[in-house]
Formats: sequence, structure tokens, C-alpha cells
Amino acid sequence: MEIRLRSTGEVMYESEFRTRFAQNLPSNPLTQEWLNTYVSDPAGDIVFEGPQASGGTVYQYSQRSGVEQIDGKWYTKYILGPVFTDCAASEGQPAQTAAEQETAYKAMKDAEQAKSVRASRTQLLKDCDWTQIADSTADKTAWATYRTALRDLPTQAGFPWTMTWPTQP
Repeated sequence: MEIRLRSTGEVMYESEFRTRFAQNLPSNPLTQEWLNTYVSDPAGDIVFEGPQASGGTVYQYSQRSGVEQIDGKWYTKYILGPVFTDCAASEGQPAQTAAEQETAYKAMKDAEQAKSVRASRTQLLKDCDWTQIADSTADKTAWATYRTALRDLPTQAGFPWTMTWPTQP
């Protein structure tokens, strides 16, 4: 649980709040009523968990972006991220625009996803290796077609995010 100090807007975890401001007070469950009754300096408000940001693309995720007041209560605020900003050059690092950062980030995420898909595909191929041995009674043609479709996954449009996985015979 988090507490927002009214005087500064600082947000901290309950344990830090108790350590800094409420050491000698009863360790009752922390409620807004308890805060109002026992802690007057600094006055604080409980920060409730706000709704996660949703929607976006495969490259985005819900990330915390401070707190916001809604109907008199404080909530964590979430936005879709990551958020990129232009960066000036620094020691050993060239300047980089937000667009350049986003392009690099998307390339990294595509590579991670492709690696994950290929690992799953490799496991599926290993799981059906038995179908291709000489004394197997499996329908070798059907299984060979399935295995070829698995190998061809990276050539599908939408790889690595939206492919159609073949169905086992």
C-alpha cells in the first residue's frame, strides 16, 4: 500500500511512511480513517491501485505514470508505454531522437519474439521426431507436411507476431 503526503505530493510505501512518521503509533491496519485520526503531520492519503492501461500494440505495455485524484481519492495512474524522448549527446553516447529509440526498441522486441517463436517451433519439431523413424506406424506424409509447415513459420506474413500455427495430424 502507498501513501501520498498532502503537503508535498510525495508518494511512499506504507512501511516507509510508518518508519518516518508513525513509529510510535498502533500498528492497526492502515485505513484513511486511521491516517486522519492518528497522523496529522504530515497528513496523508491512501493511494489505491488504479486501472491498468489497455489497448495499444504488441510493443506497448501498461506502465505507471504517477498518481491522480479521482472523486476525492488518489489512484495510481497507468499509461501505455514505453515513452520515448529525444536525448542529447552525453559522454560516449551520441544524441538519439525518440523515433530512433522507438525503432531500436521495436527491432529488439521483434528479435525477442522471433527467438521465442523459433524455440517453441523447435520443441514441437523435437516432440514429433518419432514420426519420421523407419519403424513408426504414424502417417509419415501427414507428419512430414506438418513438420514442413512448422519450419516455414518464419516465412509467413506477420511473423513473429501473427502467424498461423499448423495443426498436428
